[in-house]
Amino acid sequence: MKSSLIILAVFGAGIGVGLSGQLPAGFRPADYTEYVLYALLLCVGISIGGDRHVWSALRDRRNLRWGLVPLLVTIGTLAGAALVSRLLSDMPLRDALAVGAGFGYYSLSSVLITQAHSEALGVVALLSNLMREISTLLLAPLLVRCCGRLAPIACGGATAMDSTLPVIARFAGKEYAVVALFSGVTLTLAVPVLIFAILSA
Repeated sequence: MKSSLIILAVFGAGIGVGLSGQLPAGFRPADYTEYVLYALLLCVGISIGGDRHVWSALRDRRNLRWGLVPLLVTIGTLAGAALVSRLLSDMPLRDALAVGAGFGYYSLSSVLITQAHSEALGVVALLSNLMREISTLLLAPLLVRCCGRLAPIACGGATAMDSTLPVIARFAGKEYAVVALFSGVTLTLAVPVLIFAILSA
């Protein structure tokens, strides 16, 4: 929760600085987003490559059924995004699917979408994916009680591998932590692939 509040505070501060008109002449934030994107992808690769628990779990053939969890999260998320695009008649289906394909990974998805589409859609991706993470943190016990132990993993999406993992382990059980790690890693890897595939279609 603390990290989400920090992100919101930094985002609000950025809006304030932009509105203040105090930026140096010729300063264009868009010039730096590509380098930020490279740094984010490097950090994602390091975190996945350095997590020995995930790799050992992947080598265990008994856990092949775990592959269904991120697959079903992907299908459910994109179906939900498509439904939202129908309810919000002014939002194109492609844009809604690209935002949904962030799977809660607000920092990476917002940069990718800003780079590939527009700053406006990047802000939508940031806010909607941030809300997905916050919802998981706040509603995990209710999700487990009403929908089962896999529900907070599905709700967390890509964040199930890091920021929402503690609440998933606490309320769903420690045995589901490895499932959450696997699903989160898989969805994290899928974020850039799906966003670029959707926006280039």
